[in-house]
Amino acid sequence: GIQGIVDAYRQILPQIQLYGPTNFSPIINHVARFAAHSLQQGTAAQYFILLIITDGEITDLDQTRQAIVNASKLPMSIIIVGVGEADF
Repeated sequence: GIQGIVDAYRQILPQIQLYGPTNFSPIINHVARFAAHSLQQGTAAQYFILLIITDGEITDLDQTRQAIVNASKLPMSIIIVGVGEADF
């Protein structure tokens, strides 16, 4: 549930290091493979939420757009949160 997500976030937060380049397409495609596999199972038992927290501009914008389009029919949501002063 939501509390589990919050607990996991709080647990991992001290270990996160933000660095570049800011390529989103690899992680979007990775999670999309899990969602596609879940969809092939023929049940709605799993839904994936990918939360990306970034402090930099996307450096693979065209590939990221295509990854989002490809994932748009899968049981997943993609949330991108920009922190800091970069142009998001």
